[in-house]
Amino acid sequence: MKEIIGSTILILGALFPIVNPLGNSPIFLLLTRNSSSAARAMLSWRIALNSFLLLVVSFFIGTHILAFFGISLPVVQIGGGLVVISTGWTMLKADDDDDDDKTDDVQSRMRSRDVLAQAFYPLTLPLTVGPGSISVAIALGANEPQHSGFNVPAAAAGLIGSVLIAVSIYLCYRFAEKLERLLGKSAMNVIMRLSSFLLVCIGVQILWNGATGLLKSIGKM
Repeated sequence: MKEIIGSTILILGALFPIVNPLGNSPIFLLLTRNSSSAARAMLSWRIALNSFLLLVVSFFIGTHILAFFGISLPVVQIGGGLVVISTGWTMLKADDDDDDDKTDDVQSRMRSRDVLAQAFYPLTLPLTVGPGSISVAIALGANEPQHSGFNVPAAAAGLIGSVLIAVSIYLCYRFAEKLERLLGKSAMNVIMRLSSFLLVCIGVQILWNGATGLLKSIGKM
């Protein structure tokens, strides 16, 4: 039990700051601005479930998947970092003055397609569980001590940690609208801008980590 608790705390400490559901909630609210409250609640549940599945798969079999396709972790970090930078930059450049002019057009497009189609991309990947979270989950799974047979404590810790992360995602996204009413539109806009900038910075860091890993591997050749 002690080993399970320790591993769970390690997983939460490593993943929660990167997933950052509270910081991402303003971006989620902006991307779903023209969705109904019921649709946003359903999206929150779908995103939490998708995030749980991504984290569990990354933790348990991520290294095997990468090995099967011959992809190294630094390459995943570089590609994922570029996606995160692109997403954050797009959000950072969004012009608030254009919102009213575009509302009718956006609403008509949202009615013409299933809003739940956005649950996986881009709302789960890369916004919520991006390449940084996936690479950390893969690293955590690879670094667990190898026991003879199935590592029950590590598996239990991975499942518990992923469930707790998914619950935090659901709560932060589900009640993002109430958080906006509590803080006010101006404060949420400031938080959204800061979150977008941090998203760009996180993408650059992920990209740099991948590039550093590739350069080190070249130096060892």
